[in-house]
Amino acid sequence: MADPSSYRPKPGQIPDSPGVYKFRDEHRRVIYVGKAKSLRQRLASYFQDLAGLHPRTRTMVTTAASVEWTVVSTEVEALQLEYSWIKEYDPRFNVKYRDDKSYPYLAVTMNEEFPRVQVMRGHKRKGVRYFGPYGHAWAIRDTVDLLLRVFPVRTCSAGVFKNAARTGRPCLLGYIGKCSAPCVGRVSAEEHGELAEEFCDFMAGRTGTYIRRLEKRMTDAAEEMEYERAARLRDDIEALKKAMEKSAVVLADATDADLMAVAEDELEAAVQIFHVRGGRVRGQRGWVTDKVEAVTTGDLVEHALQQLYGEETGDSVPKEVLVPALPDPVEPVQEWLTERRGSNVSLRIPQRGDKKALMETVQRNALQALGLHKTKRASDLTTRSRALEEIAGALDLDSAPLRIECYDISHLQGDDVVASMVVFEDGLQRKSEYRRFQIKGFEGQDDVRSMHEVITRRFRRYLAEKERTGEWTDGENASTEGPSAEEASAEGATQGNAAPESAILESDTTGNAFAGNAFTEEDGRPKRFAYPPQLVVVDGGQPQVAAAKRALDELGIDDIAVCGLAKRLEEVWLPDEDDPVVLPRTSEGLYLLQRVRDEAHRFAITYQRTKRAKRFRASPLDEVAGLGETRKQALIKHFGSVKKLRSATIDQICEVPGIGRKTAEAVAVALAQAAPAAPAVNTATGEIMEDEEPGTTTDSSEEPVSAGASHERRGQET
Repeated sequence: MADPSSYRPKPGQIPDSPGVYKFRDEHRRVIYVGKAKSLRQRLASYFQDLAGLHPRTRTMVTTAASVEWTVVSTEVEALQLEYSWIKEYDPRFNVKYRDDKSYPYLAVTMNEEFPRVQVMRGHKRKGVRYFGPYGHAWAIRDTVDLLLRVFPVRTCSAGVFKNAARTGRPCLLGYIGKCSAPCVGRVSAEEHGELAEEFCDFMAGRTGTYIRRLEKRMTDAAEEMEYERAARLRDDIEALKKAMEKSAVVLADATDADLMAVAEDELEAAVQIFHVRGGRVRGQRGWVTDKVEAVTTGDLVEHALQQLYGEETGDSVPKEVLVPALPDPVEPVQEWLTERRGSNVSLRIPQRGDKKALMETVQRNALQALGLHKTKRASDLTTRSRALEEIAGALDLDSAPLRIECYDISHLQGDDVVASMVVFEDGLQRKSEYRRFQIKGFEGQDDVRSMHEVITRRFRRYLAEKERTGEWTDGENASTEGPSAEEASAEGATQGNAAPESAILESDTTGNAFAGNAFTEEDGRPKRFAYPPQLVVVDGGQPQVAAAKRALDELGIDDIAVCGLAKRLEEVWLPDEDDPVVLPRTSEGLYLLQRVRDEAHRFAITYQRTKRAKRFRASPLDEVAGLGETRKQALIKHFGSVKKLRSATIDQICEVPGIGRKTAEAVAVALAQAAPAAPAVNTATGEIMEDEEPGTTTDSSEEPVSAGASHERRGQET
């Protein structure tokens, strides 16, 4: 690891002007390329105290052994030179977008004597007109097949073309009218070139003029009683319209624009681009990149624009580019795009209307692309094996942790405190063994204490199962620190369960549900839930890790590793360690730990929101034993509201069909004990609704809903 001060330039040596700089390692390889409006200010930011740098930037400057720079006249030149150097040196610490596949284009070889229409991939060639990219090659072939009826351009290879010219016989497309057969001289090179130009104009979006021209020719032919020619023109028009229907109009006024969206997490980002020409989506493409440097969304957009338009000129750069965030500063990038196009280019964030709606669609595609990339990465057996080995090496485990359990705490300002347990086996989710917990040992907000309670409860059940099956028999483990089977059974009654719906639910005296078959299969064998994990991961830093470790120590368990993953810098914390373990940001092990942590967080917050919604829907009638949902709704429908039901006598309650005197007495007692809530208010008018009981609804098709539930839910979900 190099000391940045060993190669820091002397004061005053760095010019205060725009430029591009390169960091090189000890082997003189370029590891990072950047640009700056002021080289002096930008480079000075790299040579501050290492503790103040972003972890990724810190890694870069300690890997580097020298820095050099080139002064340019303007920021636009700096942008262009940065792009050129990134392409030339491929520096390891720069953002580099990579295609998850090679996108096919519809290409017209206008640089040939007889232009050919074909599918092309890879680098673009000079003199070739490209349209797309498309998601699939078959989509190109379908479109071309429709258009060849109207624009019979050559599609055959050079070998087929030469053979037809030698024999004087065209190919099948020539016989059926889908090729003008220039190979046998049916049309001249000039006429065929004009056909190719018309084909390109149509694909570029200039469709309306050509269709109107064909419609006029069809009308003229009909007036001249040339009905066969009119019928052919009619079929040509239908073919063109059918080809146009394959790409629906998304923007009015025949807009030409590219829309770009970015989906990102801590380590990776996905970019999706929609190419809109003539108001229709003519192509789509996407990239995924590792975030190897500290970048904002605007930085990601700038890098994507460089890769997208770095080698494009003219109409290939649209008049308008819509992005989710603007680079900082935006002026040089916009000026650079204008130079590439040769006319003004608008770079902006859509705010409203159709463009904003289409941008949301592009954003959904970006999120889906990022999720698909992660799914592919997670499903690969070799990758999972490497991830588990990296975790074992980083945490100094004896073997790879084939079973990992992760715990997370969730609450809303101290209310409805819950916890989640998710299970990954061999790097894959085991959703059937997920578990949920309600924190009941105390009230209020204390994540550390909650974590201690959850770990204690989970592993008490594990020890109880070992004792039940006879595995836990030695005197050391049977100490007073371990629970009895009865204690663990009682503990199990307070634990929520996320097992499959086929689980048999039982209930204790407190009314809490738990899975009666949580530990045994139908044949009596212990389920894998009873097995211990090799690694316990907690969502948090040192305090949460210490709490989990203390809970295991109190139970006498010393063969299960514990670690925590802190969100801020994705650091891995170990018990009794002052410094975290920092896994490389490209580590598959870190990626797996993140997936485990994120899944635990998702599962916990989903449960917490469910409990919160249930609490808001609570009614005093819920406390009446034996009163089911049907009879609750019958009472509300009969009296109109809980308020009117509260003021009714027992005899009046007995008048409701299905309500006996004993049940009526229980209802009256429950309503008398429940304190009336504050009056409900119509939020639209401010009127106090005296006739309704807050917290209920008179609609017999729904259960009682809190008057403030929807407002609270909206406030917390945003």
